[in-house]
Amino acid sequence: MIRTNEKITTPQAAVIVINYILAAIILTLPRSAAQKVKTPDVWISVLIGGFIAMAVAILIAKLNQQFPTKTVFEYTQDLIGKIGGRLLGISICIYYFTISAYEVRTMAEVTRMFLLEGTPIWGIIMPFMWVGLYLILGGIPSIARLFEIIFPITVIFFLLVAFMSFKIFEIDNLRPILGEGVMPVIRGLETTALAYTGFDIMLILVPFMQQPKKAVKAVVVGVSLAIVFYLITVVMVIGALSVDGVLTRTWPTLDMIRSFEFPGLLFERFESLVLVIWIMQIFATYVITFYASALGFSQIFKRRIQPFMYGLLPIIYIVAMHPKNPNSLFKLGDWIGNAALFFFGAMPVVMLTVAKIKRKRHEK
Repeated sequence: MIRTNEKITTPQAAVIVINYILAAIILTLPRSAAQKVKTPDVWISVLIGGFIAMAVAILIAKLNQQFPTKTVFEYTQDLIGKIGGRLLGISICIYYFTISAYEVRTMAEVTRMFLLEGTPIWGIIMPFMWVGLYLILGGIPSIARLFEIIFPITVIFFLLVAFMSFKIFEIDNLRPILGEGVMPVIRGLETTALAYTGFDIMLILVPFMQQPKKAVKAVVVGVSLAIVFYLITVVMVIGALSVDGVLTRTWPTLDMIRSFEFPGLLFERFESLVLVIWIMQIFATYVITFYASALGFSQIFKRRIQPFMYGLLPIIYIVAMHPKNPNSLFKLGDWIGNAALFFFGAMPVVMLTVAKIKRKRHEK
């Protein structure tokens, strides 16, 4: 049972969702989506993908409202049996701590390339991980309060820098619209819809909410803000660099910001400022997935959460250090995306169906 002092408000739940979604993917989304679409219609795929993600997010919120006092690690055992529920729960825990590892490694790669050239990867990752551990020891309320600080800072600085890139923006790079029909847009939907993965945190968040009935509202607000962020990012990056230019860059969002400068301002070049701010967003995703994994193991094995927090730390470090280069890291990201397609695409539909069938049987 979740204690009263661990409860969070509906706005805090929405902020957790949006902070989780806006992580390292925004630095590579224009390229990964353009590789699938190969036309200037990438922004259409991002928009439609966002609406698909919102529909799935609402489904997940509805599923968890069926069990307002339990997380996914608890009610799956009620729905599909203790053994099946535990195996599924452990799989979700592995998924979450793999995301944590992916995020810290991505942060380290970008930081080493743009800010701390020559610094060993482990020297960047380890302080990041220990600070995250310190935060999650305070539980969900501490995480929510930090996220409330991070989010407005991100909004202000990111939108400021994004719109300053109008200096190099070319509207012709976004034309023609649907020049090759709708098929390129459809090809990009898998990549763009999976970019919104993060709403799945509602699988554990609903029991912590003061008003579980407002879970749908929280997730809709969170995904809607993510759609706005991603849409602005893709439009500005494609408009500035063109589709062909984006395909040749590893970190196109940062490359766009590096492409312009304003002499005489306090910051003449803005990529370092944006990167420092975005590290906070990556930290947010790392923290909440780390906590979700530790919470899952503690509820599955019915033990205190703290030992799992400490125990997962070296495991996350080992997984984060496993990719040998950025290409291996992106392959890990593809694996995470495929896992998300199963866990948060197919699974909620099956679970919601089983829950309704069991409820009807109970009523009879």
